Amino acid sequence: MSVCRVLVLISGNGSNLQAIIDHAQPKASFEVVGVISNKTDAYGLVRAREADINCTCVIATPGENRAAYDDRLRAAIDSYQPDLLVLAGFMRILSDDLVTAYQGRMINVHPSLLPKFTGLNTHQRAIDAGEQEHGASVHFVIPQLDAGPVILQAKVPVFEDDSAELLAERVHEQEHAIYPLVVKWFADNRLKMVNNQAYLDGEPLGTGGYAND
Repeated sequence: MSVCRVLVLISGNGSNLQAIIDHAQPKASFEVVGVISNKTDAYGLVRAREADINCTCVIATPGENRAAYDDRLRAAIDSYQPDLLVLAGFMRILSDDLVTAYQGRMINVHPSLLPKFTGLNTHQRAIDAGEQEHGASVHFVIPQLDAGPVILQAKVPVFEDDSAELLAERVHEQEHAIYPLVVKWFADNRLKMVNNQAYLDGEPLGTGGYAND
């Protein structure tokens, strides 16, 4: 079986990138072949270079519209010939055309138990809503924001005296556990998206399954 070529897109610290790199051991079924960032000062680029992974920066130019940027981004993506695109804190909304081009082989991790709390500031919103549980979701990416079929979720408790920062730390810890696992499922040909539904080993996945139940 050929090794799955994984390309990771980042904008910042790259802690999920590091978790995936750490699981891409010599005998793994996947290899991180490249990292693309939209910011030149993203610390994730340091992590990639320390692991001898090729890096590319695709920086938006003044006045550039989303379609023009995504054309350049797509050219950079295609230069790596990836089998799987992994969004790991890539802080840009992608155009429908770009997402559609890679649909079924682009995944993202979102810091909430989707469909709850799409968008930004999820940790504070969960606290403000009085939630007793919060967490992270890995999902396939579709043109609708944070609406793709959920693959795997992990839950954490929300405590009465929680801050958004403390809650974020617990959520990140779970992200680092479940994201590499989903990458491995895809690389092992166990995970697919068919008709806007995620399937593992031929069985449909729903939002009711959690990694830490």
